[in-house]
Amino acid sequence: MKIECIRTYHLRCHLDKPFGFSQWYYDQRNVLVIEVVSDQGVSGWGECYGPADVTQGCVEKFYAPRIIGMSPIATDAIWQHMWRASLDFARGGVMMGAMSGIDMALWDLKGKLLGQSVSELMGGRLRDKVNCYATGMYYVDQPEEQLLETLVEEGVGYANQGFEAMKIKVGKNLQFDERFSVALREALPNTELMADSNHAYDLPEAIRMGRILDELNYRWFEEPLSPEFTHQFRQLQDKLDLPIATGECEQTRFGFQRLIASGGVQLLQPDLAYCGGPSEALKIRAMASASGINCIAHVWGTQLNLAAATHFLATGYTEPGRLEAKNLLLEYDRTENPLRDTIYSDMIDVSQGKATVPTTPGLGVTIDTKAMQEFLVTKTENKA
Repeated sequence: MKIECIRTYHLRCHLDKPFGFSQWYYDQRNVLVIEVVSDQGVSGWGECYGPADVTQGCVEKFYAPRIIGMSPIATDAIWQHMWRASLDFARGGVMMGAMSGIDMALWDLKGKLLGQSVSELMGGRLRDKVNCYATGMYYVDQPEEQLLETLVEEGVGYANQGFEAMKIKVGKNLQFDERFSVALREALPNTELMADSNHAYDLPEAIRMGRILDELNYRWFEEPLSPEFTHQFRQLQDKLDLPIATGECEQTRFGFQRLIASGGVQLLQPDLAYCGGPSEALKIRAMASASGINCIAHVWGTQLNLAAATHFLATGYTEPGRLEAKNLLLEYDRTENPLRDTIYSDMIDVSQGKATVPTTPGLGVTIDTKAMQEFLVTKTENKA
């Protein structure tokens, strides 16, 4: 078996209602989807997290020509070949994002060629359903008093849909962040809540906000600090009881090893469409386990990344392990995204806050190539 062809699809949709977080507002969604085709005509699909138009060039111009002709089931060999080919100038960044999408597509393809689901290829499912947490409550253009009511109402809506856990956005300003965190806890006293600042705070602000979240019994504090200041994570964790979570901006086992070495991160969150793909995520999880740290996936994008994360969580152990294990929660983005919700004929089934792990070969989701055309910006193709 050989890789015969690699295609990329830059997809874009414009949003009816822009939404924002601590850094900026989104008025469109973009994704780069990768199709890897074997010489038997079987396709595997993956996606890349990052700037789609830039990442597309990395795949078409650099990686695809170097791996066409290789065995599509040799995922580790292909990963290492790509890594070495770009090692001198691409140990992280958009080129690693490109590698991640290729690797994800190869896992999907390998599963289809071998008749195995990705979770079986990852070592076997420990659970058939994965508990989800709803990610939402992004900012909309409203006065703060109205916005507060809107966001709390949104959170209550997720609880009514069966979600027992959800993650809010903080980092707007400390006064609003505190009021929102308190208001949602009062509205949902028995719901697991997490808070994500998307690296909006300096260290004193993060300490202040973290202590508030501690008192409100939030489960974790995500990206409280800039990823540039790794040394500050330990300083923050020493002041708080709730765990610090981060990693969506990090890549490769080497980058995550630096996070672990900081001593201030208790929950790692690699994104399988960015960290190096499923191949690298498994290595990151093994390193986390060796350090007594839990590892879950950050999820942003379409059904492909959601499916990869579902298989990853279905095969994950909790550290240190016990009879009644705590949940390793799957992130389920609830923001508007036609690229996630309208172009797949087979999707991850999420009902009452739980995702069913696919058992069909590969990732278990199917993209509708005809429906995809409505959102297609640019397509590339490399052939043997």
